Amino acid sequence: MQSPAPDVIALKPAKTLAEKDLRLSCAICETRKEKRFCPAVHGKICAVCCGTEREVTLDCPSTCPYLLQARQHEKHRSLEAIDPKEVFADVVISEEASHRHEPLLAGVLFAVAHWARSDRTLNDRDAISTLQALARRYQMLSDSGLHAPASGVGPAQQALAARVDELVTEYRRTEEKHLGYPTLRDRNVFEALVFLLRMAHVRTSGRPRSRAFLDLVFEKFPEAAESPVIATGTGGTGNLVIP
Repeated sequence: MQSPAPDVIALKPAKTLAEKDLRLSCAICETRKEKRFCPAVHGKICAVCCGTEREVTLDCPSTCPYLLQARQHEKHRSLEAIDPKEVFADVVISEEASHRHEPLLAGVLFAVAHWARSDRTLNDRDAISTLQALARRYQMLSDSGLHAPASGVGPAQQALAARVDELVTEYRRTEEKHLGYPTLRDRNVFEALVFLLRMAHVRTSGRPRSRAFLDLVFEKFPEAAESPVIATGTGGTGNLVIP
């Protein structure tokens, strides 16, 4: 059998230069060349998109090496740059007061860690809005004695608020058991929540999907860690981060 004539052999068209470039372009902008693998998009993106979209439109996992590297070079936010109303700037919290109730602070942070691990869609903004709502409620309790649920938060945030209330009750029961009476006042709880709220504002990057503060809490309370023991007296764990 004779071979077909050379002029009738079907040749596979070569890829155009544009098609070759498209295969190497950023998965986000599709313009610049890809430089690094992005676990958020499960593809390769350019350095520019990585920097501008990180924790803005991208839900970056906490293990991303580029996110961790960026955090090492980021400066902590200044409280002076944040709306004074959001951090209760008129409230003065002494270092002595923060140390005196350090077991309570540790307990609240542990509750935050457990809460955030239960729903990986939660981020720093969710934590901050919940701490703000709780602080306002305990401020009202301290000033007027009126009880009101945490307002302006969703079901997930209400779950954290309920856990914090349980923690305060547990703290007071432990004090009463050891001292014969509880010393923790609503004002003390309010100041502790303001302290943690300021910590969250300082430690978050401020980007919409930032989890920098929550990752810090995870670091201090690993998944296998037990709930901090609520004890009376001064002192504490000595491992809390002060804004």
